[in-house]
Amino acid sequence: MQTVDTNSAYLAKFCFSLGMSLKRIEVIADDEDEIVEAARRMSDNYDFVVTSGGIGPTHDDITYQSIAKAFNVKLKLHDGALGRMKKISKPHPSQPNFSYDVPSPALEAKLRMIRLPIDESRDESSQVLFVNENLWVPLCVVNGNLHILPGVPRLFEQMLDGLKPLLLPRLSDPEGKGIYRILISTPMAESAVAAYLTELAAKVEPKGVKVGSYPRWGKGRNTVTLVGRDKEYMDSLIAEVEKNVDGIKVTTEDEADEGFEEDKES
Repeated sequence: MQTVDTNSAYLAKFCFSLGMSLKRIEVIADDEDEIVEAARRMSDNYDFVVTSGGIGPTHDDITYQSIAKAFNVKLKLHDGALGRMKKISKPHPSQPNFSYDVPSPALEAKLRMIRLPIDESRDESSQVLFVNENLWVPLCVVNGNLHILPGVPRLFEQMLDGLKPLLLPRLSDPEGKGIYRILISTPMAESAVAAYLTELAAKVEPKGVKVGSYPRWGKGRNTVTLVGRDKEYMDSLIAEVEKNVDGIKVTTEDEADEGFEEDKES
């Protein structure tokens, strides 16, 4: 069985909406050594790190224990998470007689999900966050910048969204306006516009604007993008870019597709 990764795409959109530059996405096996190495490296190299998955009740859910090992901290049963679990989580229909007061394999499996990597030298309230009042699942923050989220897309998305108010004060754009993107649809091949786009990229880079070119196989038109924060400056470039690539500004890549034959060259 193959699982479709929607969390990476959601994270990318989340970062883009806040003007955060997404630098790297890695897929890591359920292997303790690999998780330890990646967690240390990512935490050292980046300001904001997110993990997805591996925090469930089964033997192969090893994210918490691996990250605890990575940063030499202990796993601790979190009383606040336990209280929320008891209040919000409902017993599975296959476990009608489940009790938090009676030791059982099912109880141990549940407690596995709230034994969290806690650094006793740091304030615990900054390490365990509850970012959605309707969820019992804790969001654990390790080493100050590594955020452990569940892999279930619905939970991942809700909890990531719940982090937004905590991230905004740390951003260079505290209003969270994010990044502005312009799409220009062109019927010209990439090779035909490459020289102009190279010149354009050099001109706009000092203004913090990046130029992109994306082939759209079999669609008859390709896409040129301008990405940055200075909306007024970027809007002033539209007419120039449209003229030089024989293009038109669009809101979606396929907006100008109708009536064009397949392009034989990308």
